[in-house]
Amino acid sequence: MTDALGLHVPVAGVAVASGEQVLSAVGLGSCVAVMVHDPIHRVAGMAHVLLPDTALTRDTSRPGKCANTAVPHLVEQMQAAGAGAGLVARIAGGAAMFAALAPGGVNMGERNADAVRAALATAGIPVVGEDVGGEHGRSVYFHAPTGRVDVVSLRAGRRVL
Repeated sequence: MTDALGLHVPVAGVAVASGEQVLSAVGLGSCVAVMVHDPIHRVAGMAHVLLPDTALTRDTSRPGKCANTAVPHLVEQMQAAGAGAGLVARIAGGAAMFAALAPGGVNMGERNADAVRAALATAGIPVVGEDVGGEHGRSVYFHAPTGRVDVVSLRAGRRVL
């Protein structure tokens, strides 16, 4: 979906941008935004990952939904748009939004972040910046020309990756 900020990437979505576009994911909780950038060709891509692995869902129709399918699909889409080697990644999200309600329970945000890191490592893409964990939501704005990521949180303020 395109808006005044550029291209919004919904949950389980994948998008690729170039030129002056900005990719955004709003309201990340336990989800992780995977932002991959080719600084030479100025191609940017984002996946809005909901789950760590396809084994946790019946619906595998959207490759952006799970870390193990989102990263390979994102790289494929970026290469189709002209990206080359030398990709770098930034990640954000992965919060434990309801940790106080379920102490000692499954931390899906942490599992998502770990799965995203593993998928990026498998793809040979280094993580050069991250803002993950905690107990607060975030929104991210990923600038295609520079690879800059603005992370905005009501609780934690603004951070640039």
